[in-house]
Amino acid sequence: MAKKMRLDKLLAHTGYGSRSEIKKLVKQGVIQVDGKTAKDSGLTVDPEVQEVTVDGEAVVYREFIYLMLNKPPGVISATEDRRERTVIDLLEIDDQIMEPFPVGRLDKDTVGLLLLTNDGQLAHELLSPRKHVPKTYEARVEGDVGASDQEAFAAGVTLDDGYVTMPAELAINGKEQAGESVVSSISLTIMEGKFHQVKRMFEAVGKKVIHLKRVSMGPLALDEQLEEGAYRELTEEELELLRRRG
Repeated sequence: MAKKMRLDKLLAHTGYGSRSEIKKLVKQGVIQVDGKTAKDSGLTVDPEVQEVTVDGEAVVYREFIYLMLNKPPGVISATEDRRERTVIDLLEIDDQIMEPFPVGRLDKDTVGLLLLTNDGQLAHELLSPRKHVPKTYEARVEGDVGASDQEAFAAGVTLDDGYVTMPAELAINGKEQAGESVVSSISLTIMEGKFHQVKRMFEAVGKKVIHLKRVSMGPLALDEQLEEGAYRELTEEELELLRRRG
């Protein structure tokens, strides 16, 4: 449900320029609200009820945006940073102006599924520790991951700060010899999202994660057609699944 808002904010959010540029458009007399020429860029409008046009083109307003990103390595899960490239920098300008933010974080070198939205309520529901939304990762781990690790993860492991994790489901997908060491391919589903949790869980059992990819969050699975760095809007079905889960 869209709220009433200033005309310049509405037009900025729908890609018609900065507030100063919109002020110029108002002076040029090309913006109309319900058929009347707008005289003030600070005018309050209701985008769901009133018709706003720019040069005769109807303004289509969306309150929320929901994006699935296949996060590449080397970018951080933040909205802005002075030194590092962020996931927001990967978006088209038309999507950036909707002011989405990442729902949760993936480490700089971790790849895979990241949801971006400006829907604070949905983000809160998905991130709330009380909800225990499952997150599944695929990883390559230096070391011979075996049944004892599966049992330890199922019971909950103690991290370096003394925190005991919730039970996690560890599946072993394969192993290969890499020089003198073994590299194990695994899938891991965790029910919480502590800082560097997957890496720290394996460190707790004497092993090291060398590649990490998130493949699902709750009912939302990473689209395998999305290359690293690419993104798309969620489908109606995906959004409905998330809302039901939230």
